[in-house]
Amino acid sequence: MSSHFGQLFRISTYGESHGGGVGVVIDGCPPRIALSEDDIQKELDRRRPGQSALVTQRKESDKCRILSGVFEGQTLGTPIAVAVPNEDARSEAYAEMQTTFRPSHADFTYQAKYGVRAWPGGGRASARETVGRVAGGAVAKKVLGALFPKLEIVAYVKRIYQMEALIDPLIVTASEVESNPVRCPDAETAAEMATLIQSMRASGDSVGGVIECVVRHAPVGLGEPVFDKLEADLAKAMLSLPATKGFEIGSGFAGTLLTGSEHNDPFEMREGRVRTQTNRSGGVQGGISNGEIIFFRVAFKPTATIAQAQKTVTTTGEETELRARGRHDPCVLPRAVPMVEAMTALVLVDHALRQRGQNGDVAAQA
Repeated sequence: MSSHFGQLFRISTYGESHGGGVGVVIDGCPPRIALSEDDIQKELDRRRPGQSALVTQRKESDKCRILSGVFEGQTLGTPIAVAVPNEDARSEAYAEMQTTFRPSHADFTYQAKYGVRAWPGGGRASARETVGRVAGGAVAKKVLGALFPKLEIVAYVKRIYQMEALIDPLIVTASEVESNPVRCPDAETAAEMATLIQSMRASGDSVGGVIECVVRHAPVGLGEPVFDKLEADLAKAMLSLPATKGFEIGSGFAGTLLTGSEHNDPFEMREGRVRTQTNRSGGVQGGISNGEIIFFRVAFKPTATIAQAQKTVTTTGEETELRARGRHDPCVLPRAVPMVEAMTALVLVDHALRQRGQNGDVAAQA
């Protein structure tokens, strides 16, 4: 089904943008993992709307409630249900969209596929749906922390429009990412990005960009060739996020500009372990993690909802113009950072459990 993700550690998200609420059911979480609503809330707070002047001003506290699967601060091994109510839905702002398709949105395709759609706010196609993913990712992070205490997942804004930050994925920290509302650890570039985003809001336009994610101290052996290669599942996870349009890992498309002798990662022995001198593979070879840093990039398009008149058509086929209303992000990237981290954690924990189930254990952590 379309709202499930994962094999052994599986999430099922539910809810529409302007319905009663959103949330997730998590199945396959190991028992005896310390978990509280606060663990989930801190991740939801990073994703929630209204957190700064750069994002949508929809007022949602996104307060979560764990309904099942946790007792006395520990997971039970049974399904974990997390619910988050919608508090500030204003369906009247979308009345015109009931009969008019928004350009580059899912309005037309949902209508064509199902013959019906939740037009207020975009329904399941809204980024509101990612509340369940981030809640599930918070639980996945707790499991990963128990399995691999040194493992780190850090995502950050690498580029917005034509502004690109210089960031060293080897040393970037989560505190640096969270030091400004753009979530770009390059403070000078972040300030310029913030100014650009505010100007886009003022002009009724939007911009996109690139989020980079790094996984440090990942174990060797994660990935299930041939169809569930680690980078294949990471790509699926990222491209399932709203507004994503591209994924590349390691050298990515830039690797096509090199020869094989330039691109290969030579092996060497270092501290008693097989290591690579370079890491153009991005920590994955043959679809399996090799113990090096995993790093990849995700491209996000400019927000489709803009406050400028655009040509479109109605549900009855009449050509018209539409000027979007409602509350929207002029740039989705600042709030997408925790989404990317959540989906990364979900992929990694699922593959860690699959590796343990097939081979008895996972290889040593790098």
